[in-house]
Amino acid sequence: MPEGHVTHRIAGILNDRFAGHPVRSTSPQGRFDGAAELDGRVFERAEAFGKHMFVGFEHVPEQVNIHLGLLGKFFFAAEVDPPETGAIRWRLSTDHEPFTMDLRGPNVCQLRSPAEVSKITDALGPDPLRIDADPEKAWSRIHRSASPIAVLCMDQKIFAGVGNIYRAEALYRHRIDPFMSGKFLRRSEFEAIWDDFVTLMPLGVRDGRIDTVYPEHTPEAMGRPPRVDKHGGEVYVYRREGQPCLVCGTPLSRKEIGARNLFWCRTCQPRSRRRTVRP
Repeated sequence: MPEGHVTHRIAGILNDRFAGHPVRSTSPQGRFDGAAELDGRVFERAEAFGKHMFVGFEHVPEQVNIHLGLLGKFFFAAEVDPPETGAIRWRLSTDHEPFTMDLRGPNVCQLRSPAEVSKITDALGPDPLRIDADPEKAWSRIHRSASPIAVLCMDQKIFAGVGNIYRAEALYRHRIDPFMSGKFLRRSEFEAIWDDFVTLMPLGVRDGRIDTVYPEHTPEAMGRPPRVDKHGGEVYVYRREGQPCLVCGTPLSRKEIGARNLFWCRTCQPRSRRRTVRP
């Protein structure tokens, strides 16, 4: 599932291409009923809240709520109404500097009332990519929870937009036992995780890939080949199961937790003494 930096990056593209201009709006697939209502309207703004996007139009009180889910993708073309390929849920085009957006396979593409938008955004945790984010909201939930910190980092009610890659990498970078209960996390550790999200995720927006390694662990610094992975980017642990840790050389581990694969280093992230002891 795309992480929050993808949603913010795409919102920026839509604003650059469509904002302030009338658009053609259709649903070639026929599954977005609100497309016809937006046809000919002026595009106002796309805004991301974690993995949710909301798109507004002049003189339309509702906004389009998009959540890509596991299968959703955006496709762009520098032309107006290119040939239709695949099941297109929503197509937007503009004659102003010809451009077309196609949205395929999203989990959600639906008009939402202002009250519905507020209900969705109010339920989300702070988004590290938003200047209005309040990390105290995340801390208040984490330090009361018995759930593993690896699970909590993926909870959108705690960190909006954070996904599997950023959670694994932030926990590794600060040598945190991913299976330790949130209530045992120190305030300094929480602040380090939050600061990492605030630092790393904007780089993902800018570059369109996730890079998390420190300068001394880049391929150039270590004399190693670049990572080859469809997700791109240089990382410490994500999808590197069985490969040597870039710091200590220990083969990296993988375990399913919270229905997602967690990757970590048993040496750099040893079992914490603060972890709950159970019979």
